[in-house]
Amino acid sequence: MSELIDTHVHLDDPRLREQLVQVLDFACQMKVGKMINIGHDLESSVASAALAGEHANIWAAVGIHPHSASELDKDSLNQLAKLAEAPKVVAVGEIGLDYHYDYSPRPVQQQAFVAQLDLAAKLGLPVIIHQREAVADTLSILTDAGPLPHGGVMHCFSGSVEIMRQCLDLNLHLGLGGTVTFANARRAKEVAAAVPLERLVLETDCPYLAPHPHRGKTNQPGYLPLIAAEIARLRAIDADQLIAACTENAKTLFNI
Repeated sequence: MSELIDTHVHLDDPRLREQLVQVLDFACQMKVGKMINIGHDLESSVASAALAGEHANIWAAVGIHPHSASELDKDSLNQLAKLAEAPKVVAVGEIGLDYHYDYSPRPVQQQAFVAQLDLAAKLGLPVIIHQREAVADTLSILTDAGPLPHGGVMHCFSGSVEIMRQCLDLNLHLGLGGTVTFANARRAKEVAAAVPLERLVLETDCPYLAPHPHRGKTNQPGYLPLIAAEIARLRAIDADQLIAACTENAKTLFNI
């Protein structure tokens, strides 16, 4: 089996950080050779950059999640830019809009999203985008900014095939994870079968969204082959072919 790249992990989460050695060992056993740790606020962005500096197989993304958008100001934006100077910081994220919880006011989320898209463009980095119940505004902001000059990932994609096509037109890849293995995830399975192979990357979003048969438990990078196997089944191709393509996509997009 080819090496896998998990393009979205949160190893600084307490559920994984406290057993990081075992988590990384299991990932290695399962051929998950590289992973990108994702920031969601300033603290986790600092932690992501630190993890990337400490581990040869970890890279980092830095950014402010819409839940924490109220924290973004000129100073924190400058701190993100400073963190991004590290050679193993390969993306700005995760950024975007989340209208499910509205932990930050929607206009504040939108302003933070635009500001970080601008930052990524200036830094020459791809973006990792979170979207929940905000597809119209997310696509509107991305359309104003795009097609994104350095690409990016629509993380944990949950939209329709039609929305997928709009994301592809904006120079985005789709990130698919554990949801695609759920028996009732009809739309995710349709997208997994339809997305062009050259625009697909694999992710766990650990510790969240563990794939079947571990659903409801703490997710980890070592479960990525389960996701790859289900997507390959849906596309009626060999799992190794799928993994090789997704690995090459991730290497190219994130320059790793």
